[in-house]
Amino acid sequence: MAPYLGKSKKLRWRRFLNRLTGCVQLAAAVAGLGIASCGNASNETIGGGALPLGSSRVSHQSAGTIQHVVIVVQENRSFDDLFATFPGASGATQGLMRTASGSDTEVTLKEVNLSEGCDFGHGYKGFLRNYDGGKMDGFGLAGNKCSGNHTAAYQYVNPSQIAPYWTLAQQYVLADNAFQTQGSGSFTAHQDLIAGGTTFNEAKALTLVDYPTASPWGCDAPAGTVTSKLRWTGERLVYRYNGGPFPCMTYPTLRDLLDAKSVSWKYYSPPVMGSTGALWNAFDAIKAVRYSSEWHTNVTKSEKQIFADVSAHALPAVSWVIPDRANSDHPASSSDTGPSWVASIVDAIGESSYYWPNTAIVIVWDDWGGFYDNVPPPLTDQAGGLGFRVPMIVVSAYPPKSKSSHSYISHTRYEFGSILKFVENTFGLGRLGTTDVRANSIADCFDFSQSPHAFQPIGSKYSKEFFERQRPSYAPVDGE
Repeated sequence: MAPYLGKSKKLRWRRFLNRLTGCVQLAAAVAGLGIASCGNASNETIGGGALPLGSSRVSHQSAGTIQHVVIVVQENRSFDDLFATFPGASGATQGLMRTASGSDTEVTLKEVNLSEGCDFGHGYKGFLRNYDGGKMDGFGLAGNKCSGNHTAAYQYVNPSQIAPYWTLAQQYVLADNAFQTQGSGSFTAHQDLIAGGTTFNEAKALTLVDYPTASPWGCDAPAGTVTSKLRWTGERLVYRYNGGPFPCMTYPTLRDLLDAKSVSWKYYSPPVMGSTGALWNAFDAIKAVRYSSEWHTNVTKSEKQIFADVSAHALPAVSWVIPDRANSDHPASSSDTGPSWVASIVDAIGESSYYWPNTAIVIVWDDWGGFYDNVPPPLTDQAGGLGFRVPMIVVSAYPPKSKSSHSYISHTRYEFGSILKFVENTFGLGRLGTTDVRANSIADCFDFSQSPHAFQPIGSKYSKEFFERQRPSYAPVDGE
């Protein structure tokens, strides 16, 4: 394999090493499956062989120690956008941008405020443009400029504005090699966080991508609403805009495994205004939940319910926590409250002697949001993945000890199926059979041989009481 051509030798060499490492990891994971491609893409298809959904298994020792897993979901940030300068992490403050002539120019990432005013495109075609066949130089192409500025997506947030995230990363585990499951936006990303994938036919050839044509994004969508899809031909992926089904799906999710073993779960979701009055959340697109009693018992009408449940010792075994748009880190939300929102959840659990010794908190951003990242996805599969790197922080009373002067950084390759796999292993659920099979568990983010660490509160600009008093925005978390 040869490195691609570009202006900066240093960037070319780092990219080459990243891609080579990804291919080596892929080869080890899928030996004997005849995989030919480490990621070629065009605007309409991805060519070459592609990785099936399953390939490897990892075990761990969380069963018995961890009794609660809380998955906190934030919005639309690449790893470099939040942690470009984090010591010891694989971040970058220089990037390559393809120009109109087709050549590459080197761009210095600009330090900016968290409350970014532009919402960059982050659908499947945007992913392919940004990816540009692995060159990672398409973040300034059409769809990603802001007020005529083609370098707007080449940025990173001033660390002082996201201090709670950095504090959490310093005290616990920062994953710098975690990828979203699919090169797509928030609709499928939230599905991936409950199901590990969005393949919806028995032949495993059709996969949801992008977002429905109307909201709410799910079974409550108006009649005639459709999705887009990817079709695996046996050789390549073909994109069909608005060629997918009505967004009320019957594929299994982690809910099915949890219910089968009588393991409690809850989806903490904010209220959203709409003609049906329904909530916007991943389980609105799951027919078995939307049209059962679980829509009322397991799906909340306010994400703030988690604070009361922690106080009342009523936290379920597995939780997803979805923020109000104002607290989501979403670009163009004109808000800086996201880091404090996350800190308030961590503090509520950490300050509870009932929950802190037996709870794992996974903080993850659902997609890259169109922001620059320097690491190419390490593999290509039959469903439009892997997507780009996103930040992930794993918080518990059992963080591993760092072997360097830096914080503990996990360089293990993760995807959203890695979170599901950890949950499955922890509660003995078995497998969904999607990306949870091939994914590496997040087990190496814990060291259960040690006594639980004492919790240190996370300092933040806004308090838990601020969020408890905060009026809902009633806005969908994302529109793409």
